[in-house]
Amino acid sequence: MAADAEIRFERRGALGLVTLDRPKALNALSLGMCRAFRAQLDAWEADPAITRVAVRGAGGRAFCAGGDIRYIHACGKEGREDDLYAFWEAEYALVATVQRFSKPYVSLIEGVVMGGGVGISLHGSHRIASERYAFAMPEVGIGLFPDVGMTYALPRLAHHAGSYLALTGAKIGPGDALALGLATGYAPAAAFDTILDRLAEGGAVDDALAVEAEAPPPGPLAAESGLVERCFAAGSVEEVLGRLDGAAASGSAFAGEAAALIRTRSPTSLCIAAEQMRRGPAMRFPEAILAEFRLVTRVMEGHDFFEGVRAVLIDKDNRPDWRPATLAEVDPAAIAAAFGPAARPEPSFA
Repeated sequence: MAADAEIRFERRGALGLVTLDRPKALNALSLGMCRAFRAQLDAWEADPAITRVAVRGAGGRAFCAGGDIRYIHACGKEGREDDLYAFWEAEYALVATVQRFSKPYVSLIEGVVMGGGVGISLHGSHRIASERYAFAMPEVGIGLFPDVGMTYALPRLAHHAGSYLALTGAKIGPGDALALGLATGYAPAAAFDTILDRLAEGGAVDDALAVEAEAPPPGPLAAESGLVERCFAAGSVEEVLGRLDGAAASGSAFAGEAAALIRTRSPTSLCIAAEQMRRGPAMRFPEAILAEFRLVTRVMEGHDFFEGVRAVLIDKDNRPDWRPATLAEVDPAAIAAAFGPAARPEPSFA
């Protein structure tokens, strides 16, 4: 499909409005969408008549469920290397453009926001969660790793909550998102059209986003912040699991569920994610995105991503054959080397 059938751009007074319009695909980002979106942001950045941008998803079920994983999988399996890396470069370049965008950038998030959907929302200035907001970075469950700038963002969350999100891939709702700062505000989805009308008028953005609605209370992740901090401050995935197992043995259902989730994930992906959380605090955003591009070149040459996508999205048997199958078999030197320069030409995300 042409990008203009998948993503729509409108000028409404002072507002530039982006609508992701692939509802049947949960508004997953295609290569054409990434390229068109980035070009439009560059144009609006240079246009003095546009003083703010808003992004929303069509259909109500999802803001954006991420990048088009089925397309990426097909490119890799069919040996279409140029198409494969064109997608990763376009998605990461779009995320970097959002992060450095100088004007107010408002994401109105209804439904699922995962993967690339987090990348095009979390790094903007304003993130409004609705009652159906559902955040996750579940990449370790398909043999990938939390990318789209999560090397930078997740380690900076309080109480090691970012490590919890990275290693479990667990889903959280609006209450926890607000408590962690993943969302900057709350509004029911029914108020989104009113918010857009106010933004178009050109007044103060914060005033336009203010609606009378009772925000949801913090959720289970915020309630367990002490336990999360104790367990996920550990230096390795094995140690995280050991601490969670200890807490579960003492009666914590939350710890038991987290440990069980982690044990279903790709051991290689878990080790990459843990290393991202260790290195991320020292990185600037462009460095983090470049590190993720380097990592993805290694993952695309490996086994687990293609097996994970097969098991979760294609055959849907949910029985991935991870290789290696255990954390003990993962080579720490190989994980460290994966953060080094890629063998292929590296784009700049500065």
